[in-house]
Amino acid sequence: MTNKLTSNSRRAFMHSAAYAVAGSLLLPACGTKQSSVDKIVKDVAPPSLEKFGIQLYTLRDEMPKDPKEVIKKLSDMGFAQLEGYEGKQGLWWDMPAKDFKSFLGDVGLEMVSSHCNIHENFEQKAAEAAEVGLDYLICPFVGPQKSVEDWKKITDLFNSCGETCKKNGIRFAYHNHAYSFVPFSGMIPQDFMMENTDPELVDHEMDIYWVVTGGADPIEYLDKYPNRFRLCHVKDRMKDAGDERQASCDLGTGIIDFPTILKRASERGMKYFILEQERYDNSTPMKSVAVGAEYLKELRFA
Repeated sequence: MTNKLTSNSRRAFMHSAAYAVAGSLLLPACGTKQSSVDKIVKDVAPPSLEKFGIQLYTLRDEMPKDPKEVIKKLSDMGFAQLEGYEGKQGLWWDMPAKDFKSFLGDVGLEMVSSHCNIHENFEQKAAEAAEVGLDYLICPFVGPQKSVEDWKKITDLFNSCGETCKKNGIRFAYHNHAYSFVPFSGMIPQDFMMENTDPELVDHEMDIYWVVTGGADPIEYLDKYPNRFRLCHVKDRMKDAGDERQASCDLGTGIIDFPTILKRASERGMKYFILEQERYDNSTPMKSVAVGAEYLKELRFA
C-alpha cells in the first residue's frame, strides 16, 4: 500500500482541504455569504490544469521573424507545451528536426503536436515528428464536402494517415471547424467522421470555439464520444459576435464556460489543453497571449 496520492486524488484532497480551511475561517461569522467561501476556496485550491500549451498559429505574424525568441517568451509565460503548424519555414522553422528538438529541450518546452498538410510527404513528416518527440500530427482543415461519398473518402484518408502515424509510434488527429456540425445530406459530418474513423488509429482535436460557432454543445460531444477527443483548442468567443472569423477574443473575456467544459473534457479523456486565438483585444498578439496564459494558470474547474 502506498501513501502517495495520484494527481486526481491529490487534487480532490486539496479541494476538500480548501473547503475545510474556508469553513474554519468563517465559523465565527455565522452570516457570511457563500461567495466569501468560494473566494477563499479559489485562493487556497490549486489550479486545475497541471500543464497547458499554445498553438503557434496564434503568433503567426511573430513566429517567422524570430521563432526562437518567440518560443523563449512563451516558456517564460508559463506554457509547457507547443502545438505547431506548417508554414513557409516548414514544421521545424528552417531547422533540422533534431536541432529543433534540442532547442526545445534548452528552453524547457515540449512540442506535443503539429498541424500539417497531410497531402504532401506525410510519411516523412510522421518520421520527423516522432524524432522531435511529438505525440500527434493533425489535419487542420478539409472544408465542406459535396457528397457523403466525399466525406467517406476523407475518413478513409484519415484512417490511412493513422496507419502511417502508428508505424512511427505517434498518433493522428483531425481538428474540427464549424462546417462539420452543419447538417448535410441527412447526417452531421462531425458524427460521420467520428463513427467512420478507427479509434485505434484516429483521435480528434476539439476546437471549442468552432463547436460553439457551429451551433453544437461541446459537453454533448464529449459525452457522446468519450476518449475520442484527446486535444482541445481553448479559444474564446466574443459576446454578440457578428462575423465568425472575427469573433475570437482574449481568453476569459468571452461567452464560453471553460471551467465547466474543461472539467468534463478532463473526465472524458482529454490530455492536452491548447490556447489558440485568431484576433486580439490587446495592442499586440503577445499581450493577448499573456492574458490567456494567466487565465489558464488560475483556471479552476467548475
